[in-house]
Amino acid sequence: MPSKAQADPSDKHWGILRKYLYGWLTLAFFLVSLGLHWYFGWRAFADEAAQHGQAVEVGGYLDEMLRDTFENWQSEFLQLLWQVVGLAYFLYVGSPASKESGDRLEAKVDALLRARGAEGEAIIAEIDARFLRGKGHAKPHE
Repeated sequence: MPSKAQADPSDKHWGILRKYLYGWLTLAFFLVSLGLHWYFGWRAFADEAAQHGQAVEVGGYLDEMLRDTFENWQSEFLQLLWQVVGLAYFLYVGSPASKESGDRLEAKVDALLRARGAEGEAIIAEIDARFLRGKGHAKPHE
């Protein structure tokens, strides 16, 4: 079986982009949505000022948009961030609440492979190396 480096020579060219693609996409979605929020907020602010016969002031707009942005940030993003990151962390450290039947299934498969002797041990070692397993936790990506 070819190693990861031999599998696709273009991997080196993508580097950090491919390695953290989900994070980059999330950042792009965040920046686009924030930009659109501020753009449409400006249009609504300018329309409201025109309806009242007032001049559009950037200072008033910034105060209103910063307030609205932080309200949304606190009520939605921080809550979601805690749910996703908090739960992922507790799954990673292996809290009792995160134990799944996958550990039991893996132990059974390992026992069946070990019954084949040295060949089974080699298969387990190869799978563990491929999936970066060691002492029960995945190694960080390099």
